[in-house]
Amino acid sequence: MAPDTVSQKNDSSDLTLRWSGRVSLTRRILAVNVFALLLLAGGFFYLDSYRSRILDSRTEQAIREARLMAEALAVAPAASRAPLIRLFARDTGTRIRLFAASGELLYDSRALGERNFLLRDPDKDGLGQRIARFLDAGIDTVVGAKRPPLYRERDDGLDWTDVKSALTGYPSGTVWRAPDRTPVITAAARQPNGNAALMTTINARDITQTVRVERFRLSVVLAVVTLVSILLSLFLARTIVRPLRRLARAAVRVRLGRAREVVVPRLPDRRDEIGMLARALSDMSLALRARIDATEAFAADVTHELKNPLASLRSAVDGLASVKDPELQERLLAIVRDDVHRLDRLISDISDASRLDAQLSRAKFEPVDIGAMLKAIIAHHQERGIGRDVRLRFDDAGATPLVILGEGARLERVFENLIDNAVSFSPQGGVVSIAPAVRAGKLELRFEDEGPGVPEDAREAIFRRFQSIRPDGEDFGRHSGLGLAIARTIVEAHGGTIHVESREDRLSGARFVLRLPFPGYQ
Repeated sequence: MAPDTVSQKNDSSDLTLRWSGRVSLTRRILAVNVFALLLLAGGFFYLDSYRSRILDSRTEQAIREARLMAEALAVAPAASRAPLIRLFARDTGTRIRLFAASGELLYDSRALGERNFLLRDPDKDGLGQRIARFLDAGIDTVVGAKRPPLYRERDDGLDWTDVKSALTGYPSGTVWRAPDRTPVITAAARQPNGNAALMTTINARDITQTVRVERFRLSVVLAVVTLVSILLSLFLARTIVRPLRRLARAAVRVRLGRAREVVVPRLPDRRDEIGMLARALSDMSLALRARIDATEAFAADVTHELKNPLASLRSAVDGLASVKDPELQERLLAIVRDDVHRLDRLISDISDASRLDAQLSRAKFEPVDIGAMLKAIIAHHQERGIGRDVRLRFDDAGATPLVILGEGARLERVFENLIDNAVSFSPQGGVVSIAPAVRAGKLELRFEDEGPGVPEDAREAIFRRFQSIRPDGEDFGRHSGLGLAIARTIVEAHGGTIHVESREDRLSGARFVLRLPFPGYQ
């Protein structure tokens, strides 16, 4: 299937950014990186879970210890119970109380001299501790940590839920909250004889300290990562957003009609997509500037070319009003007809030239047999007759089909223009030869005549619009000077080239060499 040069409509459905497209690129970069940091901040939730697991483990441990100590006290003689309670309290770091089934306090390690359970007064703590508690409260609120009940001393054993549960045969443990927000763990177990229940109490400040240390480490890591991430985000946004803003401002100035004074930055040091975009926009602005210049020059040339026949036409029309001689009137009418025909031909060529670029940009290329086309054009000229006995000769290369991708009607016009141009410069009985050849992946066509040739200093100028070098004796105004310019435009739109050179085998004559991509279609 032949390729299509028509530009497809931009399908931006896959690039559409709904709500995020309304936010600046800098904020979006920051938001993405901050979102990643929030995932890291989720470590605080993990620490709360870690603290809960430690408290559960310590509570179970306290229950086991309470049960073992209750069983040991049950078999110990009455005289050794008080020393044994002091020993247990000193070794475990807990406050031990033994309550009777009625709730009466029988033994208390504090009363026996072991004051290892002390609650701190938060009002007497230093600034560091107060800040730590404030941060603990804030983090617990954010992570939604469950808040234990406040620890309060009770004299009656039955006022303790753990003791009541233990007396019914179910060892129990509870986590409380000290005034300074540290956990207090109580556990109770019944003696085997069922006459009393032992309760242990410990202020587990080490758990709070461990969690605070881990939180501090995580906070330091999070702060460092946040700072680095923000700096990197700002750097990334700077390297992306700033050049994009420069390009956008330049594009706006070009749109406002200031293309001549705008220098679109090319960012040659950048090898990324933004650099590619900058160079593409710069090239586009240069092409636009060249197109504007060409359009202005073309408009000026059109105005100049139209003035000559219009001036001649006006002069002839004005003369008709005052001339009475029929012969002179007929000569003036002939001038009017020639000028009208010249204007018609000129306007037609100008119209074709002005629309050619747009039409070629939408053209669909299809396989075209150049050999068959040239043979048909030559046969048509021969049937119609060629002036001054000029002969057309086609030097066919032979077996290889000369098939290329292109638009047949446009290429036919190129060949017609080159053949007409060669015939018009050929002498009486001259020969115009057309020789195709395939070289280096190109189809090369040579149009040679036996005319005077093209001066070396004019070989590029003849391809410009309204530039024409005509043979001696040709009526003025028969050509608009657009034929070769149109031919070059069509050839270049097909990815080819065209130029003129001297013939190598003769002293006089011109050779137009046309090269087109040859894909080798069979």
